[in-house]
Amino acid sequence: MTCRVEFRVDLHIHTCLSPCADLMMTPCRIVEKAASLGINIIAICDHNSIENVEVTKGLAEEKGINVISGIEVTSSEEVHIIGLFRDMKDAIKIQDIVYENLQPGENDEKAFGMQVVVNERDEVLDFNKRLLIGSTRLSVNKIVEIIHSLCGLAIAAHIDRGGFGIIGQLGFIPPDIKFDALEISHRITVEEAKIRFGEYSHIPWIKASDAHNLNDIGRSSTDFFMNHSTFDELCLALKGEEGRMVIL
Repeated sequence: MTCRVEFRVDLHIHTCLSPCADLMMTPCRIVEKAASLGINIIAICDHNSIENVEVTKGLAEEKGINVISGIEVTSSEEVHIIGLFRDMKDAIKIQDIVYENLQPGENDEKAFGMQVVVNERDEVLDFNKRLLIGSTRLSVNKIVEIIHSLCGLAIAAHIDRGGFGIIGQLGFIPPDIKFDALEISHRITVEEAKIRFGEYSHIPWIKASDAHNLNDIGRSSTDFFMNHSTFDELCLALKGEEGRMVIL
């Protein structure tokens, strides 16, 4: 069956929980901005934490936007890996593992920024004191293995970036690491990416905003042709099954 419904998707958005994100990146404002841009699916992927995902899900549902539970984990090699999950219980499981493996110490708000957990009214519930900006003791291989054990999608973040991109950090993408997709940032066109990273064209590519402020949301996104705006449909589209596809 051919799928003919086009969904606009941004699978890499940070909230005010990420220390490097603007404090205006609250769930409520993120949802309002995404809705104004006609984005159908977003993924909240804060650094090493999922504590603002659930509240964003609730707000987005009212706007007809599906929020994918996500996290951006920093490996021991300082590579950023995005994990996307079907539901919150799996996201909570990886958060527990990440928290157990984070570098010791507390966040320095003056050096890195505040890590704010908020409710649906943008009221502050807590300040996460963990060192979310830091790396974990988990290797890239181990992170991908954990994500897949939870039936999640493992995506190599912004592979065109020198810092925190897997190619910039390791020099290449090891063939034994089975990524579900590679993310191309807004810094490079698809045509440029094909020239630079053509050897990895057998892995699905996506574009996402990696938004750290409201104006960044949707600046880079991917169109998915699917039956519905669900996690399972995203998985099928990345595999190109039964007419589903990714359009860059």
